[in-house]
Amino acid sequence: MKNTLLYFFLFSLSAISSQEKKPKTVKSTYFQLDYFYGNILSQDGVKHLISGHPKGLLLSWNKRTFGEQLWEQNFNYPDVGFSFGYQDFENKYLGKLYALYTHYNFYFLKRNLIFSTGTGVAYSTNPYDKITNNKNVSLATHINSTSFFKLLYQREHLFQNIGVQAGFTFIHASNASIKAPNRGINTWGVNLGLNYDLNNKPQKFIRKIDTVNYREPIRFNASFLTGVNESDHIGTGIKPFIILSFFADKRLNRKNAIQFGTELNLHYYLKDYIKFQYVFNGDVERTNFPDWKRIGLFVGHELFINKTSFITQLGYYVYSPAILNEGIYERIGFKRYFNNPSYYASITLKAHFVNAESLEFGIGYRF
Repeated sequence: MKNTLLYFFLFSLSAISSQEKKPKTVKSTYFQLDYFYGNILSQDGVKHLISGHPKGLLLSWNKRTFGEQLWEQNFNYPDVGFSFGYQDFENKYLGKLYALYTHYNFYFLKRNLIFSTGTGVAYSTNPYDKITNNKNVSLATHINSTSFFKLLYQREHLFQNIGVQAGFTFIHASNASIKAPNRGINTWGVNLGLNYDLNNKPQKFIRKIDTVNYREPIRFNASFLTGVNESDHIGTGIKPFIILSFFADKRLNRKNAIQFGTELNLHYYLKDYIKFQYVFNGDVERTNFPDWKRIGLFVGHELFINKTSFITQLGYYVYSPAILNEGIYERIGFKRYFNNPSYYASITLKAHFVNAESLEFGIGYRF
């Protein structure tokens, strides 16, 4: 099954931005180099791809935040940065994976425990090919979306500017159903690494009193989502899709808002896929087929960071005659507001439980 974990996503490249005037403060950056060694998570249809223990490297450049913007203080002064990843799956069908990520490091336990999450793009050296590599049902394209999660215990300056970290790593890669097959690949492992601080000056965090009242009355949104995808059957063709949604949101505070709305799903791959299913099951005489259009109702949550927010939605199809997927669906992704906060862009992943259906690029208007 195609895993819903992506993540996440190329859109977070734009997450570091603000209109606030920045006071002068210490600029501090550091590097991390992690070596990881682990296993591919087993799932139906990919067990033949598990032939060894994947291993690889993650090289990260991190920029510390000190509270120049209010969101930094509200999230305990996280790091932002970029990472380069290399992974050898130790399997001739999967090959190797090279990746670029943008990431956040969030601190806990007196800033010794780090939870790091990154999203980006990956290059697979050996994707599916029906002639030369039909065993690779996990990755069908050279270019894929990818995400990682790390939980690290880190100590800095153990020897001058050099420190160490150790912990656990999870890495996911897939093309989000743009092309079949796309079962995705998930790797978990333990990691050990070094960190090098480029600045010896002590951290001086800025603390501000946030006097802004973020609570708002109910607002309405209209959005347009689009992209391309393919059904689970290899070779059925990549088709466009359109999703039109209308929903209300309620801003509760600095970080949180809730949503409720409806949407019309027009996934054109379903038109041919419905016919294929009936023919495959022996009903070759049928000429009238169930409607391929779907209407859903959803509730959601929006977590505001700065101009970028993280959205999660849970929906249910109230109209879906084809009944090709489960009634319940999920959507997760990022939304980016422009200087005029009424307009935004988004990139999201829609899935049915663990089956990813589409990677969606959208624009919206809030009024």
